[in-house]
Amino acid sequence: MPDERFANLLGRAAMDVWGDMPRDVQEALFETAMKGHSGDREALARLLHDRHPRTAHPAKPN
Repeated sequence: MPDERFANLLGRAAMDVWGDMPRDVQEALFETAMKGHSGDREALARLLHDRHPRTAHPAKPN
């Protein structure tokens, strides 16, 4: 299916540039990816943090 191929390509590209994305874009993309996949949430977060240490953000200011 072509959609799956392009989704895979786009996903790999997003992972490659994850650390360069603004925090709000990271959060929106992460939350969208996790819809219906809550069991994978921690594993994906860990993968992204391991690949891009800058993504280990401090808590958001209130």
